[in-house]
Amino acid sequence: MAKSADLIGDMPVKSWVDRLVPAPLLPYAKLIRLDRPIGWWLLMWPCWWSTAMAADASTYYLPDPVLLLLFLIGSVVMRGAGCTYNDIVDKDVDAKVARTAARPIPSGAVSPAQAKIFLVILLLIGLAVLLSLNWFAIILGVISLPLVFAYPFMKRITYWPQAWLGITFTYGALMGWAAVRGDLDWAPIALYVGCWFWTLHYDTIYAHQDKEDDLLVGVKSSALALGHNTQPALLLFSTVFIGLVAVAGALAGLNWLFFLWLVLPFGHLLWQVVTVDINDSNDCLTKFKSNRWMGALLFVAIIIGRVLAGDGGA
Repeated sequence: MAKSADLIGDMPVKSWVDRLVPAPLLPYAKLIRLDRPIGWWLLMWPCWWSTAMAADASTYYLPDPVLLLLFLIGSVVMRGAGCTYNDIVDKDVDAKVARTAARPIPSGAVSPAQAKIFLVILLLIGLAVLLSLNWFAIILGVISLPLVFAYPFMKRITYWPQAWLGITFTYGALMGWAAVRGDLDWAPIALYVGCWFWTLHYDTIYAHQDKEDDLLVGVKSSALALGHNTQPALLLFSTVFIGLVAVAGALAGLNWLFFLWLVLPFGHLLWQVVTVDINDSNDCLTKFKSNRWMGALLFVAIIIGRVLAGDGGA
């Protein structure tokens, strides 16, 4: 966890990005949150989970490494595009919030016009990744775009922008399966719905960092909607998530060891629920970031269940 002296607002100032990225490019690296990888981890995990769940005999029931690499690249690029678009839309709001006022656009390090050009470049790279997949996955990916572009406006009209984020940010739960098998089935659909609840879980924790500023500038969040009822809600979200992941595993025919291994990611989520201090911004950020480890535990569980199932899960 970074010390406050190592932060300007919510931006690290002594990370590898500050040391290695050339000065003219540094504001753009900050714009896509290259120094804060948790965003693309959270975007990537549903892609990797679904890819692993759909693995077949062509890769010895292991997730296809080429697809994993493509989804990694796509997650970094599209998370960056999402951050850039969100910052363009929110530039006036961000300028009024202490945590975000130093970001490249509200601080003037990147102009809105420069950000728009940069956004187009990112989207073209994302398109190249998408076109590397099969036609079914390409069409499925294109369908998601209007949902993505609507997200930044949700906090102005609903106390549950996290629900909309869940629709878009976990779309990879469908994409991974589609990229492997060229279709959809009930297993990835159950996984996708489960991931929606996971997004409610982690992004509600994240939103508690900003609740005071959100009240001042008039934007909404699930943190404000839930208040002191946050922890019971988190317990519900995380339990339903793991339950639907178990359903997805059963539908995909995963080996019984998958269900036993689920105790580990569920235990991690319960640790977050029990120990999070919703009035401590640093603790909320720590718990939020820890979801990358939950994602790794679940990824291993799916691989174990898929490999041991073999043709029995095909």
